[in-house]
Amino acid sequence: MSPPSPARRLSILSLLLLLLLLTLTAASSAAAAAAEEFTEELLLRPLPDRKALAHFQFRSSKPPTAASGRHHHLFPKAISQLVQKFHISELELSFTQGRWNYETWGGFDPLSTDNAKPPGVELWAVFDLPFADIDATWKNLMHTLSGLFCASINFLESSTAFSAPRWGFKSNEGNLRYGALPREAVCTENLTPWLKLLPCRDKAGIASLLYRPSIYKGYYHSQNLKLTSSQTRGIILDQSLTVVLQPNASKSKQHSTDGKLQPNWSMEHLFNRKLLGKCLVSKFSRVFVEIEKGILVKSGSEVSWSNKFFELSTAPDRVLKELDHLEVQSSSLYEYDLSNYNGDKPFDVGINRKLPLIWSCSPAPYNARRFLMGSGNERGSIALSFLSTDLHKQLPGSSNDCSIKAVVFQVLPWYVKVFYHSLQIFIDGSSTAVSEVLDMIHVTPSEDKLSPGTLEMLLRFPCGIQSATLILDFDKGFLHIDEYPPDANQGFDIPSALVNGPNVCVTFVRKF
Repeated sequence: MSPPSPARRLSILSLLLLLLLLTLTAASSAAAAAAEEFTEELLLRPLPDRKALAHFQFRSSKPPTAASGRHHHLFPKAISQLVQKFHISELELSFTQGRWNYETWGGFDPLSTDNAKPPGVELWAVFDLPFADIDATWKNLMHTLSGLFCASINFLESSTAFSAPRWGFKSNEGNLRYGALPREAVCTENLTPWLKLLPCRDKAGIASLLYRPSIYKGYYHSQNLKLTSSQTRGIILDQSLTVVLQPNASKSKQHSTDGKLQPNWSMEHLFNRKLLGKCLVSKFSRVFVEIEKGILVKSGSEVSWSNKFFELSTAPDRVLKELDHLEVQSSSLYEYDLSNYNGDKPFDVGINRKLPLIWSCSPAPYNARRFLMGSGNERGSIALSFLSTDLHKQLPGSSNDCSIKAVVFQVLPWYVKVFYHSLQIFIDGSSTAVSEVLDMIHVTPSEDKLSPGTLEMLLRFPCGIQSATLILDFDKGFLHIDEYPPDANQGFDIPSALVNGPNVCVTFVRKF
């Protein structure tokens, strides 16, 4: 048998090299794909005022650039380019419609403290840049986000719309910028690009429940995007959507207690969609039903999903017990693994009520309210009021000599001329020296048509007080006709004040 010709040997060698190259490429692609991860979760919680809360949570993670280069398999390329171009260390963007009811829906649990946002658009970002380059980078970032999410975020590009907090908002070294558009409308045009960042979009997995008419008819809707970037962990993108919906009472049996209806509900009734399984590329897909302590105490069981007051329509895979900061159970989580369901076996879960039940969510130690005082179109006062709840008695060290810390951060438009020296503080209706309550204060005065004013305060209240009120006087600046915002006849919207109170810490213990 004659040896193969040189041309044939060259052809075989080329084929072997091609196979080797394809194998290496496939191996590197598989390794990169394995490094990137995506998870999805949904939390459902009944609320005391006959409503239901749904919290969608999606997380995409990307390893450091050296490990994956510029190739992306699960992580959205647009976000990766955003981080690299603008040198972003942290960023959070929220679109919110409605107001979170802290008294009824809760205010001292991780969900409400992390995901209850002020109305409109709120954005903050921390840059890994020299101080002199931050403002210019912020302005370019605003235009990019405006196009990416089809919103009027570009209005935050103006120096009159953003501020640089020192310590009242987040601890930073001067690289933080904060802006808010309290009147920005939220619509499906903002949700669609947000969903495009998910690997399965809204075609599969938990995101397939996001039926637009069901979402936007709710009492509260907050769409959030948060990303963190570091050289050691890479980029982590968290997308969350929190909605408060009114179950359709006509589709279920109802109970009435003191004139309040308690309708049954299920996922299909809330969203008008069936969940046909998980997103195939997700590492895990889970649904949780949270039953709060008020219901558990009256039902007499910590883990039972069927008792004399209610019954879950689907048996859970396992039950988790949530412990609050006092190591006391605050709620139970009933977990469902969506990998056990598919198109032939759709997943649905809901609550069927057997007896009327009244309960309340865990409130914050203090409820904060802000309102205007005075009359006329020239001057007035801004009041920030704190009203105590029963929870302040349960805080660690609650005694006559203890105190509760509250950090207040407020941005005021340049045309609101605040007289900071006029600060008055009233404790339980009696005037109190400012020095007794105010530990620290930082004021950045506004400049006409150039920058807003910023007020940052660290307050310490005695634990036993029932109310505290802060009052600041202001004058209204003169505006030219072209400086009025749209629909000025409806008044001017001032960005919400941000109040940080005691930290919330919870742990989970598996029951079975």
